[in-house]
Amino acid sequence: MKYEKLIIEKKEYVLLKRFMNLSGYYKDETLRKSVKKLLGELESAEILDVADMPKDVIRFNTMITIVSENGWHKKFTLVMPNESDMKNYKISILTPMGAAVMGYAEGDSIIWEFPSGEQKLTIEKVEQENKYLNANIVL
Repeated sequence: MKYEKLIIEKKEYVLLKRFMNLSGYYKDETLRKSVKKLLGELESAEILDVADMPKDVIRFNTMITIVSENGWHKKFTLVMPNESDMKNYKISILTPMGAAVMGYAEGDSIIWEFPSGEQKLTIEKVEQENKYLNANIVL
């Protein structure tokens, strides 16, 4: 892991905690496990101001390219639940894939439980297209 722990922006951390606190209500077992794992990782995460966030860390509205150990590539944007749109490759934080990558950095490898079983993923590329990021920067 590049930064030794998850890196989360303060405002996004508050949103994540709100979403994660609902995890007991999720009916899908895989999603419930993913949310609980992310909640555990948030306990030791480094929480930073927006200006201090590294550009290679996955946040809301980040475009991510991942590759699995069995060879598939996926490119998607991590979004808030209400912006989820699978046809346009916008994946909610409240999916196993979304929960798997939040707070990790380009080059990190992670092991995560999916409906098809446990898989090792490598974050190949991180591109910031973060509208929230740009709105919070004061020059």
